Order: sequence, then C-alpha cells, then structure tokens
Amino acid sequence: QVQLVESGGGLVQAGGSLRLSCVASGRTFSSYTMGWFRRAPGKEREFVAVISRSPTRTNYADSVKGRFTVSRVNTANTVFLQMNSLKPEDTAVYYCASSPTPVATMNRNDYNYWGQGTQVTVSS
Repeated sequence: QVQLVESGGGLVQAGGSLRLSCVASGRTFSSYTMGWFRRAPGKEREFVAVISRSPTRTNYADSVKGRFTVSRVNTANTVFLQMNSLKPEDTAVYYCASSPTPVATMNRNDYNYWGQGTQVTVSS
C-alpha cells in the first residue's frame, strides 16, 4: 500500500509559476515510476509528466513541454512538478500517481496508487 499526498497548488496569474510536491509513504519509493496527471473541469484525466525509477527518464505531454519539469528526491520520498509560464488552460486538479512499471509510462492504466489531488487555478 502506497499513500500519496500532493501539495503546492493554488491560485496564480497567467505567466506565473507553482511547484507541486507529492510525498509518498513506504520504504520503496525509489522503485516506483512517478507520474503527474490532471483533470480540468468537464474533461477526462490526462497525462502531464512522468519520471521513471533509476536510471531516470522523463516524459511530458506536448502541452507542457518546455514549461514544466518533473524531478524526484528518493531520500525524501518526494516527486516535484515545477510549473512555469502557466496558462489559464493549465487550470485543473493535479494528481500524482505511482507505478511499478520501470519505464516512463504515460498510460494512466499503468498506475495503481493515486493521491487526492491539489487544485491549480490560473487566472488570465
């Protein structure tokens, strides 16, 4: 059982930045691939970013490439999502998730534990 707790969401103006954090319980964090997903109002949950377990690989949705950066600190059981140049269309609830898959998968069906989410609102 893995528990994931996100934090760092909030209200920001377009062009601003936020840093999301996700802390995982357990002693095997380094063995998980960690992903970020989001759900905007009226839309399905979509992939945002992923960082695999070591050797780490990352992957990003086209809509956030060049603006978002995913990273992890295994000793702190934490994965981060640095979000820069935010746009109103980035407004969503952001979720982190863990997967036993060793690759940087974008498929939400590969993730078996999810956090409760943190709201990000970007005003124009």
